[in-house]
Amino acid sequence: MPARHAADGTASPGLSETGDAIDSNIMSSAENPVILGIETSCDETAAAVLRGRTILSNVIASQTDIHREYGGVVPELASRHHLERIDLVVDLALGRAGTRLADLDAVAVTCGPGLVGSLLVGLQAAKAIAYVRSIPLLAVNHLEGHLRSVFLEHPGVPFPAVSLIASGGHTSLYLSGDEDRAVRLARTRDDASGEAFDKVAKLVGLGYPGGPVVDRLARSGDRKAVPFSPPRMSDGSLDFSFSGFKTAVLRHARARGLDRRFPAGEPDQETRDLLASFQSAVVEFMVKRVLTVARREAARSICLSGGVACNSLLRARLAEEAAGAGLQCFAVSPSLAGDNAAMIAEVGRRKLLLGEVADLSQNADPGLEF
Repeated sequence: MPARHAADGTASPGLSETGDAIDSNIMSSAENPVILGIETSCDETAAAVLRGRTILSNVIASQTDIHREYGGVVPELASRHHLERIDLVVDLALGRAGTRLADLDAVAVTCGPGLVGSLLVGLQAAKAIAYVRSIPLLAVNHLEGHLRSVFLEHPGVPFPAVSLIASGGHTSLYLSGDEDRAVRLARTRDDASGEAFDKVAKLVGLGYPGGPVVDRLARSGDRKAVPFSPPRMSDGSLDFSFSGFKTAVLRHARARGLDRRFPAGEPDQETRDLLASFQSAVVEFMVKRVLTVARREAARSICLSGGVACNSLLRARLAEEAAGAGLQCFAVSPSLAGDNAAMIAEVGRRKLLLGEVADLSQNADPGLEF
């Protein structure tokens, strides 16, 4: 059964919430455990409750307004605001789901990768709940959460599947032979795709975060106005690299006097053309990588997740190219694309069924691999 998610419009200011309430008399079972998920790897304080694969609540407290004036996430501020909000967010997630701590079968939490101070806030909260309620603690890799967010919404994904995780901190390709196995085939060697969008937006004075505004402005620009050359790896690998795109934008903007020209208001057509060309080049670079890997691995489907999965051009081009290659394409919905706790609870559910329970001595690992 696919996950259900719909905004209810009742969350407090600064919080977003997705999910359907359930009858509090519905009890959990071994097949459909009630899992509380907690996610604090960067600047989103999030908690969610899942019953089986059904999302009961998914609350997210964003810190975007806090970090906007700095042009990016400030780690110390992020961890401080996690501390201030974690109890409220967890309480809201339980309340929206019609669930009590006593109803939980386990608590899942992100243990890495991410900002160590932020990770520790969520991890300590989860440990406290697990200890007090005597329920299993499930340590989750943030990237596995993104990958599995697609399977949460689309449990019928045909395997083998190639998954692109594109976000502000990561851009990687994985091959899944089935729902329980994933092998990384490629990753970025420098900036992540979302980071490149943010830096380019900042360069032309559009503020932070840059991904949504670049996507919006690029729709009224000429994608072919400014040529960009895709990077080539000297060793022939299919890893990603985005720093070259950023440098090319910087040089063009300075040569044309576009850098920091629009601290407020809407940019002119020349800037829109530059943004459209940049976005198109980055998207085509990623899409080509994904399709090359999918053909090489004889994949049956392509999956897209992570915050950059909200980019309208990336979603459209990947679906178009996948269809042309006879592959099915599954993109996570915008509500589950960014950092959220529903995806963490889903990975936790799998770990609980497999008996992969963490010890209360579990520590945060900011460089955790997946």
